[in-house]
Amino acid sequence: MPSESSSDVKFEIGHVLFIDIVGYSKLLINEQSEQLRKLKEIVRGSDQVRLAEAESKLLRLPTGDGGALVFRTNPEAPVLCAMEIARALKSCPELRVRMGIHSGPVNEVTDLNAQANIAGAGINMAQRVMDCGDGGHILLSKHVADDLEQYPRWQPYLHHLGECEVKHGVRVGVVNLYRDEIGTPQVPNKFRIQKKHRARVRWIKVAIASFVLTTIIAGSVFVSRRNPGSASVIPEKSIAVLPFENLSEDKANTYFADGIQYEILTRLSKIADLKVISRTSTQHYKSAPENLPELARQLGAAHVVEGSVQKSGNAVRVNVELIRAANDSHLWADTFDRKVTDIFSVETEIAKAIADQLRAKLTGQEEQSIAAKPTDNPDAYDAFLRGLAFSTHSVYSDEPIRQAINFFEKATELDPNFALAWARLSRAKAFLYFRESDTTNECREAAKRALENAQRLQPNSSDTLLALGYYQYWVLRDFELATRTFKEINELLPSNSDVPFALGAIFRRQGRWNESIASLERALVVDPRNSELVVHTADTYVMVRNFAAALRLYNRALDIVPNDPDVLITEVGIYQALGDLKQAAEMLSELNAKTPNPDSNPKVITQLLLERDQEKAVRLLQTQPNRSNFGAAFYERANWVNLAFVQRLAGDEAGANLSAEQARNALEPLCRSQPDNAILAAHLSQAYAALNMKDAALKEAERATALLPAAKDAVDGPGLEENLALVEMLVGQNSQAISTLGRVLRTPYDGWYYITPVTPALLRLDPTWDRLRSDPAFQKLCQVAQ
Repeated sequence: MPSESSSDVKFEIGHVLFIDIVGYSKLLINEQSEQLRKLKEIVRGSDQVRLAEAESKLLRLPTGDGGALVFRTNPEAPVLCAMEIARALKSCPELRVRMGIHSGPVNEVTDLNAQANIAGAGINMAQRVMDCGDGGHILLSKHVADDLEQYPRWQPYLHHLGECEVKHGVRVGVVNLYRDEIGTPQVPNKFRIQKKHRARVRWIKVAIASFVLTTIIAGSVFVSRRNPGSASVIPEKSIAVLPFENLSEDKANTYFADGIQYEILTRLSKIADLKVISRTSTQHYKSAPENLPELARQLGAAHVVEGSVQKSGNAVRVNVELIRAANDSHLWADTFDRKVTDIFSVETEIAKAIADQLRAKLTGQEEQSIAAKPTDNPDAYDAFLRGLAFSTHSVYSDEPIRQAINFFEKATELDPNFALAWARLSRAKAFLYFRESDTTNECREAAKRALENAQRLQPNSSDTLLALGYYQYWVLRDFELATRTFKEINELLPSNSDVPFALGAIFRRQGRWNESIASLERALVVDPRNSELVVHTADTYVMVRNFAAALRLYNRALDIVPNDPDVLITEVGIYQALGDLKQAAEMLSELNAKTPNPDSNPKVITQLLLERDQEKAVRLLQTQPNRSNFGAAFYERANWVNLAFVQRLAGDEAGANLSAEQARNALEPLCRSQPDNAILAAHLSQAYAALNMKDAALKEAERATALLPAAKDAVDGPGLEENLALVEMLVGQNSQAISTLGRVLRTPYDGWYYITPVTPALLRLDPTWDRLRSDPAFQKLCQVAQ
């Protein structure tokens, strides 16, 4: 076929605005059409578009879920257009759009359909910049931002995020454009290295001696961390169901293929005679891996299921193979051509066939369970699978959970008798409530209503009981009741890692540390490649200050998810807790060199304070946006309270008073609307203390400990006592503060002021505690042997 000579290609510099609708492929077809229609109307109504078209200075490139506009006028045109679009989108909250802008070479070409098209690096780079963002973001390439920064009027809009890795390992500099009602200050998910309470470890460089400060747990928390893949004998009746390949022409149907895999795995996991590896462990692998024996060894499974799904309209083809992993021999294979409405029977047939091949014995109840049909409504099932795809995303971001909720709600609207969707909806709502992303009565009641609907429809199903257990744990915080429920579920789902995982987390809340670690390790037997589970187990070792054991498990997590951007921060925090600032600084330097917007790393602030460079810490905190965000850990998110404290440490009394006043103004209405939120009460106590409102500060700090006492929650409760010690010191009650700190030092818990529990080294180094430094009792706390 003749090719176009490169000398004939005419390039020009185009100023490109790339736009797409977030989550477009997850929408129903009628919703896709409606959202695309609205977006086109908004774009066509832009003054910049009309002006450029009038001068014949605009090229359009439709992309299915959005499009690209190439302005041949000036670099400001796509930015002004994006701002117009963003304002118009305020009246269409259901339309979640992201935009990317870049200036670069473009050329007009003719595609295979003899239609005019646009190509060139300018188009490609604008799309890659856009892909770094989430709904509501207007992202600019650093090249464009550098040009705009020459004009003072643009400077307040530009907020540098750093570099983001895009396709083929390419890294692009990205700048977030926002101000007032334009854009969003939220850091895009791809840049977000800090998640809920703390982040985690990247690689292990030095073995650290075991550090246990409390005699209650000293020497008794060690539990064997045997790699399940290294076990001498793998049970013959063990199986791992790998992700199913999506062979559909529409690549957006991946969620459907994932759903088929999930349903088959779920049915198999209900058979007590089988050991079934959890989906969270298998999802990291390819549909058809190259080294099957090694994969099976890592998972601890004797057999592997591979499959593919091809969906076209209402027709579905499912191919399945059962393979003996040791010699890669195929034991059974079949192809199923069905309608979407018959997909449940396919999943049941496959599960039964696999059980027969493995000679697994099924009870009558198990046969009924794996043959159950969750809904007769294919649209409701489709919405459920879309929600399920979101619910398996990282739990450290609220956005996937909220997306899952939307689809589960849609599933229940389409089929009010869909018990499984109600159960999943209850779990998602309860999780938002538990993590304090939404502590409103509305969220709590929504979780309860969804659970009640599931119980009304299928009171004894494992999914309903799981929802009940999580509601008791996450919403009611009735740990004893939740424990009984999860133990009951264990008989129904012997291969489900949810149960020992949940029990491990509950035991931790009860202060039953040895039982917690043992239960989490049991979960790893059936879910050995679940990085979240591995990290949670490591976190538990951190809480008991057994840092060496924690680091070994973090290293195991990195074998599963290499180069995870979250991981190094926890290791930095551990070195800081041990007083090894040199090692912490070296690791921070290496992390920051590879991290977008490194100054936003919360451990940088802690490191600067421990090194007593308060002035630089103030400057960095002042550059971080979102000061109304009050997280659980003190320096984990920029807010007015920690800025006030650091300003005071730096000698800026006026600035500290202003920041503390802003904190109080933001926190008081939040505390009135959420009177049971202990975290907000603790932050308000800090704001009062920073304003020298001694009585109010002590009252709020004590109220926080009363709302969530250590006896009620051994993970978070002692952190509020750590906050009480801080407030007691700030209001001049030094002896009480030292006494409280002494008690906290002897207690395992999740860190509040730091990423780890408080340690002697942190007390010794942090200038925050300088008011106590001359007291011999405090000096004794700082000298506890490590």
